[in-house]
Parts: sequence; structure tokens; C-alpha cells
Amino acid sequence: MRHQILLLSFIFSSAFCFSQTGEEKVVEDFEPSVVNQPGKEFPKVNSEGRVRVQIEAPEANTVQLDIGGVKYDLQKDDKGVWIGESAPQDEGFHYYQLNIDGASIPDPGSKYYYGAGRWGSGIEIPANDKEIYALNNVPHGTVSENLYFSEITQQWRRNFVYTPPGYFENLDKEYPVLYLQHGSYEDETGWSSQGHANLILDNLIASGDAVPMIIVMDNGYAYRPEDLENTSENRPRSSFENVLIEEVIPQIDHKFRTIADREHRAIAGLSMGASQTMSIIMNNLDHFSYYGGFSGTANFPGDKELDAGTFLNGAFSNAEDVEEKLNVIFLSLGTKEAEVFFKTVNAFRDMLEKQDIEYVLYSSPETGHEWLTWRRSLYQYAQLLFNE
Repeated sequence: MRHQILLLSFIFSSAFCFSQTGEEKVVEDFEPSVVNQPGKEFPKVNSEGRVRVQIEAPEANTVQLDIGGVKYDLQKDDKGVWIGESAPQDEGFHYYQLNIDGASIPDPGSKYYYGAGRWGSGIEIPANDKEIYALNNVPHGTVSENLYFSEITQQWRRNFVYTPPGYFENLDKEYPVLYLQHGSYEDETGWSSQGHANLILDNLIASGDAVPMIIVMDNGYAYRPEDLENTSENRPRSSFENVLIEEVIPQIDHKFRTIADREHRAIAGLSMGASQTMSIIMNNLDHFSYYGGFSGTANFPGDKELDAGTFLNGAFSNAEDVEEKLNVIFLSLGTKEAEVFFKTVNAFRDMLEKQDIEYVLYSSPETGHEWLTWRRSLYQYAQLLFNE
């Protein structure tokens, strides 16, 4: 059996401060968050990763900070200003909100991001490897909004397209393309906003560790009108695969200078997007030759053994054919992911190993089902793409 490649990097240590009595102390070195709205002092983050928020609400009875699945009570001063902080948070980006007398609202001090099915607040806990997605003094690409009318969904849709540095200067050069998908209850803004995909590629291209490429980030929620109207399920049947294959790829190849063949197309996604892209690539191996599944692979019970003869209609049953057509199968997980993600990814790995199909596994240290895991995953995955 071939050896799978195990990529391990960014090993960290963390420290917490305690008093001599054993009670946790708060280190008073809070600084305004790097994702605050201009001129806003709060929210703040300290060296422990605690998040401190403040809001004026003199008529409120209770105000809480809701972050990481935990609600923290704030305290009101004599001017009606509520203030308080969280326990230390993991490094990276986190969604959060404020809860005022039972009503959840965005923090007026933070920038807003689309996640958890809403526009809301986000916070950055500085990571030790933040340079991989930092705005550095290197040549930068461009992220543009691309609007199109979908005949399949009968709606106007959009994707965001990253073109690498030099795209508008060297007009004869053509580029490979990565189709990159968001997760559940997120949208096409995620990868270029909280994901910093453009900055990750700018830095990798500048260092020579990645090939200049175009990245297309579309919305994974796509439904035919009749499926929206006539469904007894919780969620209508998705038509995203049809939209991507029949509409998006032809339009991108027409509008941008792409190398329009399967050897120069990759696809990847996180969580829900990992499941979507797994089905898409195995149904369309004439379109793609690279797969990346960040924190997921496909929707199936992770406590059951996968049968290569039946999984995705037997798409992995012919190992020789899969190996010939897929240049890279990349999988990744944070070491603090929920058990369900380990079960599904490991079941998929077991199937690949039984079929003697090579894959790459990356483990993101000390992160869960969150954007730092996926930023690091893209950083690793992009370096494997289109190396002739």
C-alpha cells in the first residue's frame, strides 16, 4: 500500500495565567480587534485570547456576549454601559453576537460577516501563523464580483473571482482555475472575506510556493423553482452541480483567460462544500483533476464502513482509474473538530486505503470546525495544484 502524505505544521503552545489561589486572572493587555469598524475601540482581544465587548444599553436588564457556544454575562456601570469578556478563545476567526434581553444582535463595533445564516459580528484571535494570510508587501491579485443570470435557477446569481498578480498586465497568459466552495449557512463572500483566500494566494505566489491561478467562489445554494415549490423535505434538492458544470464553468472559461481542460481545473470546499465538491468531481472527472475536502468529504454515516462498490455509485471502485484521473486527493481536519467529522473523514480514508488510492492528509493543530482550519488547509492544498 502506498504511504499517505501527512502534513503537520504550525505547532503551538498556549499559556494561561492563574493566581496563587488557583482562580483565573485576566491579563489586562487588551487591544482593539483588527476587524473592528473604523474608529471603534471595542471589541478588544488580549494576549490570552479573551474577547472583551462593550455596549451602551441603559434600559436593558441583561446583556451577554455569545461566542463559541457559550454566553458570558456583562456588567452594567452607572452610565448604562455594559462590559465584560469571554474565556480564552482558540486562535483564528470566530463568529459572535450580543444578546440583549433575549434578542441577539451584531456588535456595532465589529465588522460584519455572513455566517450562521445571517450577517453578524466576527472577531480575530491573533494566530501564530497569521503571516500566511496577512496583507503583506507583495504583488496582489484582484477579487471581482461576477454577476450572471442562471437559467437553471431562474435567478440572478454571483460569484467572486480572484485573478492573480499580473493578470491584467500579461494579456497573453492563461491560468488554471480552482473552484472553491464555502460551508453550511455561509455564502460566496466567505472565502475572500473571513477566509482571506486572495491574500493566502498572493503570499504563496510571491514566495514561489504556488502556481498563479484563478479562484472562483460561487454560492453553493442553488435550486430550481419547481424544487423550491414542490418539496416535503427540510431542504429542497440542490441543483448546484448543474449550475456549476452547465453555467459557471463555461462562463468563466469564456470571460477569463483560463486553461480550459480538466488537468488545469481543481475543486475544493469546506464542510458542506467538501461534500458538494466530492460528488461534483466524481460525477465530472472529465472536468477536474484535483480534489480538496476541508473538514469533510461526503454526507454519510461516519460510524459505518464505506463500500467502494456503492459509495457515490461506485465512483471509487476502480482504483486504477481514480489514480489516473485524480492528481491529488487532499483531506484536512482540525485536531479539535467534533467527533462526527473525524468519523466521516476516517471512514473515507479507510475506503481509500483499502482501494490503495493515494491521498494527502493535513491536520491543523489546535483548531476546530472554523476558519483558521480552512485557511491553513487552503494554504497547504494550493501548493499541490498544477505542478506540471
